[in-house]
Amino acid sequence: MNTSNWNEPWFIWAIALGFGFPLLTIVLEEVIQQLKRRNNAFAPILQLVKNFVLPTFILLVFVRDVFRLDQQGSLSKILETLFLISAINIVLSLINVWLFERTQTESWQSRIPKLLINLCHFLAILIGGLLILSKVWSVDLAGLATALVVVALVMGLALKDPLGGILTGIMVVFERPYRVGDWLKVGEVEGQVTDINWRSVRLLTTDRKAIILPYQVIGQEVVCNHTGNDHFSSATIKLSFSYDNPPNLVKRVLTNTALSVRGILETPPPECTPVSYEGSFITYELEFYVKDFAAVKPIRGELMSRLWYAARRNGLVLYHYNYECQVELPTNRVENSKHKLSQSFSSIPAFIPLTKEQRQLDDLAKGTTIQHFGAGEQIVCQGERVRTLYVIIAGSASMTVQDDADADELKVLTLCPGEFFGVQSLFSRSPSPVSFMAAEDIEVMVIGADALDAMLVRQPSLSHEMAKVIEVRENAINVAKRANQTEQRSIDNGHKTID
Repeated sequence: MNTSNWNEPWFIWAIALGFGFPLLTIVLEEVIQQLKRRNNAFAPILQLVKNFVLPTFILLVFVRDVFRLDQQGSLSKILETLFLISAINIVLSLINVWLFERTQTESWQSRIPKLLINLCHFLAILIGGLLILSKVWSVDLAGLATALVVVALVMGLALKDPLGGILTGIMVVFERPYRVGDWLKVGEVEGQVTDINWRSVRLLTTDRKAIILPYQVIGQEVVCNHTGNDHFSSATIKLSFSYDNPPNLVKRVLTNTALSVRGILETPPPECTPVSYEGSFITYELEFYVKDFAAVKPIRGELMSRLWYAARRNGLVLYHYNYECQVELPTNRVENSKHKLSQSFSSIPAFIPLTKEQRQLDDLAKGTTIQHFGAGEQIVCQGERVRTLYVIIAGSASMTVQDDADADELKVLTLCPGEFFGVQSLFSRSPSPVSFMAAEDIEVMVIGADALDAMLVRQPSLSHEMAKVIEVRENAINVAKRANQTEQRSIDNGHKTID
């Protein structure tokens, strides 16, 4: 071997690449395998370096520095172009992984749509390619730039609406005026957001229909976000009542009834406002709030049902256009009370003597009213002071007790027609120790305290019967509490065993 070759640059490059390229390839392969085992996002990038960037660079060095081919030749320019484009792609991929692949869910990077990232990636490669054409191939970019501007203007005018929708979609993704899970009303369409992308928003309506709304449509409509930023939703009901019903009474009945419906929030509280005076009635608007907008429809239905019962119990006259829901006249109410009182008490042995004298029955009927409660309505709440006796005429009621404010209610008994409740609080003149709820639609006879005192005077044995009822129910309450405590201890012991 000619010793003068040792001083030649091409010989040094040949020796370095002959030993360095295989060694570098082996090292890169080992690193790539390690990264793949860890599911690292940099593994595909190093794979591109090994398969494309490194071989292209080696060929370029061999052509230029080892074989000393013409540097302005086509082969040299092609290899340089491939190397530069591969290097630009690798750099952009590294930026993409570093900024967007390892981000938190709520970070600003997560708001950028993938389409925009890919578009910027493509534009960067396009700009790099144009610079390579100018640098490596000595192409004059002035004419090419003019042609590209003209083409861009023509395409922009032709695709004005689709591009406007895409830009709107990108702005929505960045701004996030609504998110997946929110309930939107767009024009006449209302539903829950299930997907947001750069092209459209997908809604799922309450009747389970999937609707796709392009941003071109959304941009032309008023968008109402029922969910909002407070994480609760509002709904309204309009009802009309007679001028004879005091507005404050109407507002109190409506708001209290709303608070009795499960799912309606206490904070913010329901609000009732008179909104208009019509020819023969006043219209009121009741606004209430719920945690989940999806529950508005069933909650509104339950509230509407309970408002009918509440209006009847409080003597309010409901109007709907030309239909008037009249309140039962006092004379009819007394006659009905007499008849139902006689029928109901006749089925209770202790009360039978009271029904034998018409005068006693008439006096008792004067202090008695008939009320209706819908299924699920609370009739007596635990801790409430009760000054009336409830006798079930039709339907059934559940007696429940709650040990602690945070504990679940325990069902103690189910009361059937002929049975009565409210006697524990009435006799002891203390808050009720239990709650009573309508298990189904129920009709009750409500006997006032004065009428009840008169009953006890005329029928002393009745107090003994009521005392027995109180004793039986107190025993039932204690049994329910002990059973719940035993069950709770079993659950706690099971958790300890698992731990």
